[in-house]
Amino acid sequence: MKILLSEYAVSTGMGGTYLLEGKAMLHTLASSFSKLGHEVIYTSSGPVIENGKPVTSSEEDIKKVLDVQSQDCDAALVIAPEELLAEITAIIDKNTLNMGCNSSCVAICSDKLECTRKLENTSVAVPKTFSPEQNLPDDRCWVVKPRFGCASEDTFVSHKPELEEGQIATEYIDGEHLSVSLICGKETMPLTVNKQLIEIHPDKDTSAVDYCGCTTPYLTERKQELYETAIEATRVLECNGYTGVDIVLGDRPYVIDVNPRPTTSLVGITKIMDREIAELLIANALGEELPQVSITGNYSFTKEELI
Repeated sequence: MKILLSEYAVSTGMGGTYLLEGKAMLHTLASSFSKLGHEVIYTSSGPVIENGKPVTSSEEDIKKVLDVQSQDCDAALVIAPEELLAEITAIIDKNTLNMGCNSSCVAICSDKLECTRKLENTSVAVPKTFSPEQNLPDDRCWVVKPRFGCASEDTFVSHKPELEEGQIATEYIDGEHLSVSLICGKETMPLTVNKQLIEIHPDKDTSAVDYCGCTTPYLTERKQELYETAIEATRVLECNGYTGVDIVLGDRPYVIDVNPRPTTSLVGITKIMDREIAELLIANALGEELPQVSITGNYSFTKEELI
């Protein structure tokens, strides 16, 4: 198969944490598909020719590049910042076999406020969440973050935040910062529980939240409870393909975010999994039965080690 992989930060030269993690995920995915003998192409800073003229994959024209390339591929997978992912995914949905969540699912999951509202009326526990139009109770600690965003950028804890447009506040939940990685589709296969290395100081008036790395798998007696929570959340949201569910494990598992795309935990999981992630993604996209997967050992990495 001819596989198109598009990682937005790499394709456009975007800086910061996005580029750091994007490179690692793109390399992991490309290597996996190549090992299985698939032809892999990806959007980059190089030119694409359309009607005899070069179309470069800059931030302004990445959608045009994707539209051109995806029509010539058998399947595709895109990774992009949450505020852009739905629109970019819609191009893949139109032109080829999408190995990830469809654009409708992405639009809901990428909007942290709407995603929480959809889960509030289910059996899935979520923290109390407020928008700028609402009055925040002042008797607790809050996590303030962009309504659209990822990689913990511009996220901080505060006891008396004043929300600006584009921000939301979620109740700070005391517990372990974990995630569950799954393959979602005709059948849902949890892969691992991951320990997120998060630096946060809730005792301060204001403290930045910093994602520092990951350990996978994370061994806990409550693994099944975490799996059931993640499966139910992704079922409600109709996720497909590799999905990461961020959870704080307190008195029960609280779903914090649902990432409708590959996450950096994938980098560690593929080191200790006896199947290629590409095999799972293709089988899932085609509606085929997923092969059994075994995880052996564990793997840890810091953000700096992704370079």
